[in-house]
Amino acid sequence: MTSPVWIIDDDKAIRWVLEKTLSRSGIGYTSFASADDALNALQDTVPKVIISDIRMPGTDGLKFLSRVKAEHPQLPVIIMTAHSDLDSAVAAFQGGAFEYLPKPFDVDQAVVLIERALAESGPAMPENDDDAGIPSLLGQAPAMQDVFRAIGRLSQSHVTVLITGESGTGKERVAEALHRHSVRANRPFIALNTAAIPKDLLESELFGHEKGAFTGALSTRRGRFEEAEGGTLFLDEIGDMPTELQTRLLRVLSDGHFYRVGGHTPIRANVRVIAATHQHLEERVRDGLFREDLFHRLNVIRLRLPALRERREDIPLLTRHFLAKSAASLGIDPKRLSEAAMERLTLYPFPGNVRQLENLCHWMTVMAPGQTVELTDLPPEVREGQTDLLSPDAPPAWTEDLAAEVARRLKAGETGIIDDLTRRFEETCIRAGLAHTGGRKVEAAQLLGWGRNTLTRKIQELRLETDAKED
Repeated sequence: MTSPVWIIDDDKAIRWVLEKTLSRSGIGYTSFASADDALNALQDTVPKVIISDIRMPGTDGLKFLSRVKAEHPQLPVIIMTAHSDLDSAVAAFQGGAFEYLPKPFDVDQAVVLIERALAESGPAMPENDDDAGIPSLLGQAPAMQDVFRAIGRLSQSHVTVLITGESGTGKERVAEALHRHSVRANRPFIALNTAAIPKDLLESELFGHEKGAFTGALSTRRGRFEEAEGGTLFLDEIGDMPTELQTRLLRVLSDGHFYRVGGHTPIRANVRVIAATHQHLEERVRDGLFREDLFHRLNVIRLRLPALRERREDIPLLTRHFLAKSAASLGIDPKRLSEAAMERLTLYPFPGNVRQLENLCHWMTVMAPGQTVELTDLPPEVREGQTDLLSPDAPPAWTEDLAAEVARRLKAGETGIIDDLTRRFEETCIRAGLAHTGGRKVEAAQLLGWGRNTLTRKIQELRLETDAKED
């Protein structure tokens, strides 16, 4: 079993002080000289609390915090910092740190802080426990970090949550995570896709029915609200719920009780409702298709899940995870993607989002001939970039390349990206325009949407050597 507290600091003296302090307090610990060593250990075990320095060789404390919160949003991380590092401490706190401990610190204060974190921490869970992880919630993208932080903040709340996002983004996974990290975690999690149940059966499915309530009701049946008693009821595709059932749901949320179909005895509902939709509920309210009062009841806390194309930096991480998962289900070694194949995947728009990527990874596990998936092994629609056939609203291919270039430069720590790319964009447009007109500046300027003087000035500013000539 892992030690409940992990200490991470490249300063041996700091580790020694904390080790002695925790030992005197009867608190088990494990020490690491680097965040990278701790990240490796996290693949096998998860502690209850981590206390980490900010400035360390290799992965620093802020990046370490981001990695931990991506995979373990409920794990308290205490950040240690020097007084001159307060700006970093604030950034860490905003990034999900449990608290920060300024150096030099009082050892008694450190123990109090660690004990408070231990009291608020859930039990440690092994990483290989199937129930411990939410696979589709892996991610480093800022939008996913916001989701992880929200799940953590809502862990002690019973408030109703509305999850929005495109199909396949993982709305049910987020609902499961909200339940798993709530005070209702040991009670049922019941999910119902309201769009998948015929309209005439949905009322009985939700609220149950009494014997003889209608033809075929041969016995009393409990509905989903009763099955979820004390726990969480997840209502997917809430935007498709019939109007009359919207009224009944509103009554449950307002009054806290309901009646079975054909019943006359009120049943108390101690259930947290989490709803989800891929539709714009505000528009459906304006169109009279969704009750405004129900919308406001559901829209207490809204979580928006980003489309996969909005978090392209997560595609490699998710791909490796799904390939490993698919390989494990088949009892084989996981396949890996070549650099070219992975680059193509990161540029693909994935209209079906994370669900589509998971299905693609299973396809590659079964269909790709070699252990390394090459570009030529990808399905034609992915390999050839036929995004227009799959997503009518997909952006043109050059914007995909631009996004990849910006992401590469950001990752490399470059600055002034917009100025440089704008210069290159204008240069490319000018050269192409002049080539199209045979070097005639007036005609090229008109086609590009500039005046002749503007084009001339741009050529001089960019120091372009052209064969441009006056018309």
